[in-house]
Amino acid sequence: MSETISALQQLTAEVEIFRKPEFPVHPLFLNRWSPRSFSDQKVSDDDLHTILEAAHWAPSSYNDQPWRFIFAKTDEQLAIFRGLLSEFNRMWASSAPVLILVASDKLRENGDPNAPHSFDSGAAWGYLALQAKILGLATHAIGGFDKAEARRLLNIPEQFELHCVVALGYQGGKETLSAGLQEREVPNTRRPLGEVIYEGKVNA
Repeated sequence: MSETISALQQLTAEVEIFRKPEFPVHPLFLNRWSPRSFSDQKVSDDDLHTILEAAHWAPSSYNDQPWRFIFAKTDEQLAIFRGLLSEFNRMWASSAPVLILVASDKLRENGDPNAPHSFDSGAAWGYLALQAKILGLATHAIGGFDKAEARRLLNIPEQFELHCVVALGYQGGKETLSAGLQEREVPNTRRPLGEVIYEGKVNA
């Protein structure tokens, strides 16, 4: 663990080429990106539960903790989850040894609507992704999956909103991907900070 954390104190070679922050940030935020190539190395139960534990400590409105995580790690479980993915996503995500469906409870404990449930669960996904990177693992959130079928097959209550399926595992070589995806298997960049921030009010 200490060796992994130490390695994250500096930018990886591929990240340094493609990502240039305008202001200094911790390398962990830049080193975390979403590859599609996964090796067949298994994720230990301890690491998986550490990642989910970290996600569970995200902030939430009234500490309602609306996030819910349904994970698949056995061959039988993974076959069901892979069947939920769109054809494009199934091509690469089938290599991931763990798939995690992220959902959130739309209701508070007293039955009232919980308006920020999606916002809070997004924070939990961020924590999950960063903790995975700290452990030397990669994540990729997938929006293209059959939500109705997932709800039916996984026995998910109607009060849970389904957000994404997260592929989790150790990053593999991009040669396992199709030629088109190999070209895209690099850390993406971000638009200029000035395009997404405003001081005081939104400028016309």
